This record gives sequence, C-alpha cells and structure tokens, in this order.
Amino acid sequence: MRTILFIIQKEFLQILRDIRMIPIIFISPVFQLILLGYAANLDAKNIPIVVCDADHTVESRELTQSMINAHYFIIKETISDTRMIDPIINQGRASLALVIPRGFSSGIKKGETAHVQLLVDGSDSNTATIALNYATMIVSSYSGKIIAQRLIKTGGGIPLAVSAETRIWYNPNLESRNFMVPGILAMLLMLMTMLLTSMSVVKEREIGTMEQLSVTPIRPYQLIIGKLTPFIIISFIDVMLILLASAFVFNIPIKGSIIALFVLSSIFLLSTLGLGLFISTISHDQQQAMFSAMFFVMVPMIILSGFVFPIENMPPVIQYITLFMPLRYYFIIVRGLFLKGADFIHLWKEALSLFTIGIVILIISALRVKKRVK
Repeated sequence: MRTILFIIQKEFLQILRDIRMIPIIFISPVFQLILLGYAANLDAKNIPIVVCDADHTVESRELTQSMINAHYFIIKETISDTRMIDPIINQGRASLALVIPRGFSSGIKKGETAHVQLLVDGSDSNTATIALNYATMIVSSYSGKIIAQRLIKTGGGIPLAVSAETRIWYNPNLESRNFMVPGILAMLLMLMTMLLTSMSVVKEREIGTMEQLSVTPIRPYQLIIGKLTPFIIISFIDVMLILLASAFVFNIPIKGSIIALFVLSSIFLLSTLGLGLFISTISHDQQQAMFSAMFFVMVPMIILSGFVFPIENMPPVIQYITLFMPLRYYFIIVRGLFLKGADFIHLWKEALSLFTIGIVILIISALRVKKRVK
C-alpha cells in the first residue's frame, strides 16, 4: 500500500511540476463546456425568410404577419417578383421563401382552395427541416382560422375538431442545450482521462523513468494503480467544476443523485483509463499517443455513441457495433441523471454494460502494461 501511495505522490508532483498542465486539466474542461454549450445549439431561431407577395391584399398581409408573430422567422425582404427569390437564397440572405401568388385573396373569398408555395434552402438540412415544419404549421393554423371564420359567417357554427393536449416531459421547451450539455460532460471526461493517461505513461518511457521503474521491486499492479489513481481524482474534480458550470452558467442543475453520478462515472473511467493504458502500450511517443487516441478511439466513439447522430437511424450492422461503445451507455446515464432525475434502479442495465466493457478493457490493458514492464 505504501508503494502505491508513493507512486501516486510521484504522479501528482510530476503533474504539478509542469505549470502549463494545470490550466489544461482544470480550466480547459470548464472553458470547453461553456464554449460548446453555447455553440452546439440545434435550435433554429430567427430564421431569415423572404416573402414574395404578388397578391397585395389584406389576406396576404395577414398571412405574412402570422409568420412574424410566430417569432421563429425574421422577414429580411418583401418582394413581388418570383425571379428575385433565386439570387436571394443563393447568396444566403434567406433560408426560406414564402410565395403568395396573385389571386390568393379572391380564392379564399370564393371558398376555393388558396395555394401558397414554400421554397427552402436544403443545403443545411437541419435548419431546412425545422424551418419548413414551422412554416407549414403557421400556414395550417392560418387556414384553420379562415375556415372557422367562414363557417361562423355562413351560420354553420364552429367546426368540430379533435384536439391533442401535448405534455413534454424532462425538457419542456425542447431546448437542445439541455440535451447537449450533459453529453459534453461525458465527452470531456473521456477526452481528459484517455489523453492524460496515455500521454503520461508514454512520457515515462520517453524520459527513461519507465525503465528505472521496471528494475525496482514495484509490481505491475502497483504501478498501474499508482498511475491511474491521480487521474481518477482529477476527473472527479473536473466533474464537480463542470456540474457547477452547468448549473450556474446554463441553469441545468442535475436532477438525480450526485453520488450516483460519481459512482457511475467511476465505472465509466474503467473504460477510458483502460483505453488510455492500452494506447500507451502501442505508442512510441506522446504525439503518436495523442493522434492514436483522437483518430482511432475518440472520433469513432463520439460518432457511434448517439451524441449527435441518433443510433436508431444507423444501419443494423453499425447499431450492433455501438453496443461495444462505453460512451453510448454513459450518455444515457448522464442525461438520465441530469434531465430525468433517474437513479440506480433505472440505470442498472447501462451501469452493468459499462462495468463489463470497462473490466474487459482494463484487464487487456493491464496485461499489455505488465508485459511491457517485464
């Protein structure tokens, strides 16, 4: 036990001796959380549109005003010639065009179907989908209002309709930031632990201290525990800093148990620290370790974890591969704890999967390190 404590003390002294590492370890995660929390926002607001009103009537102006009142759109230009739409969208001055043709008002007054056209810039598929849905909803609402007014005037009464009462749980305003910030915590925790672990062990080899350790009575398991423990402590400090930032900067406090978060995070660290150890055994220098971790582990894990792309939309073969990604399960855990207030009872399946994957990775990595030390 004293041997392990001496190794832990040595690791902390080595980390603190490099002053440049302090802001990277403790300030960088909070800075990246704030930066990504504001930048990684999938909500579409203030979408620029152009209105081509060829009718110039009260009804066409009411429809245009409905677009403004919805607070989703900003009308950048109002034109009367459809030939002007193409250059406006091509130049990026508007993402959507509402075309109200001549005869729109007369069609409504005659009780006929009045057509409008929606043209959307599909180069940004996310914004295009959201903008089109918003615009279609506004036009449908305006259409329902016209039908109701006509029936009242003709004495037909108010039309009966089926009304759906919607209740949105856990994220009532559907703000993407509430979904992204917990995911960023998981991503940063993986990034810090995996890179620091892999580069720390490789650095020992570069400066020659690994060879010195290999000839001492220190056993491989003592070396592994001593090397990993400081990064576990640093990870928990980073988690606390990120929790404070998410609560006070983004107003997203954790609804579940903080103790559960730390316990389940420690299970997740089995995988990230194990992968960091494994990368250190196949890398010859710190630069190679960093690139190996980034391109062969982190990027695939982020893509296949459901952080940005829904796993349900992936091909069946890829979905099967995601079952071996520890980050997939940790995302479910942190979002469940942050947004749903989940506890161990609800997250035991993800915790078991994380533990199984983590133990396998850690055993393989420990055997590799033991072989290298000997």
